[in-house]
Amino acid sequence: MPARRFDRSRVRSVRRAAEIAQTDVAAAVGVGDSTVAGWELGSSAPDQEKLPALARVLGHDLDDLFPRAGLPDLTDLRCDAGLYRYEMSKVIGTKSDGPVAGAERGERPLRDRYVFAVASAYGVTEDELKRAQERSLAKARNEQPAEAEQGEEAQAAEAPPRTLAEKITLILERSYPGQKSPGDTEIAEAINAHAGSRVISAQGVADLRTGAEEEAAPVVLEGLAAFFGLSPLYFQPNDAVARQVYEGLLLMSAAKKGTVGRVRARGVGTEGLPPNVLSILNDLATELAKVEPETSD
Repeated sequence: MPARRFDRSRVRSVRRAAEIAQTDVAAAVGVGDSTVAGWELGSSAPDQEKLPALARVLGHDLDDLFPRAGLPDLTDLRCDAGLYRYEMSKVIGTKSDGPVAGAERGERPLRDRYVFAVASAYGVTEDELKRAQERSLAKARNEQPAEAEQGEEAQAAEAPPRTLAEKITLILERSYPGQKSPGDTEIAEAINAHAGSRVISAQGVADLRTGAEEEAAPVVLEGLAAFFGLSPLYFQPNDAVARQVYEGLLLMSAAKKGTVGRVRARGVGTEGLPPNVLSILNDLATELAKVEPETSD
């Protein structure tokens, strides 16, 4: 399941920036004060069903605060509605949540008489619910949903990052496939080492990453670029450079998923990657496909 990404540092930073007490968050989400403290310390993580209420109390959009890679399946839609599975028996008027559980596991589709009630409870259309159901069924069969390629094309059509926070988040999300991305402390230490003095703290990095701070000193931007191995121009207000980096990351992400053939066939726009850069990335993608043949189409 493409569960939403919970970043404890970002949650803490957003809460502090909004001057919301942990006790207020706990009351809004329906948990104890110590539970919220545990989330921010990293000793525990909230249930996916708790994330919508957490995003609301912090004043952020769910997709913005807790991004998810990929399209939602039935479980994702239920969690996004803030509903636990045991609550679904009441929604569909049955003695147990069996029909919903079976559909989520991809064992059998929901009966038609349940579709409207479930879609209404999740706040989606019946068509959206059925598409999510197809993803659950396809996952159980170890198959790729028919709409997967369309999803990749839609992803490639997204606008490149514009704000500093968007640029940092993009790099963290797309540059470390299958790995844990570096934390705020590690990034801050690298920037300070590059600068030769203490120019930013871990909290300062978190503020830039979450948008609490929108600008950074040139020495910080240079350190960020050096840490991620990028041109300093990426962190400047230059849409053309940002688009090139963005499309390069999309291509590399597709290579790791074994879907690079479709990206290469589709190509990029006139403001995208220069031909020489695209050629290099395509060659690298070909080598990746040779090393990991089991992921190719």
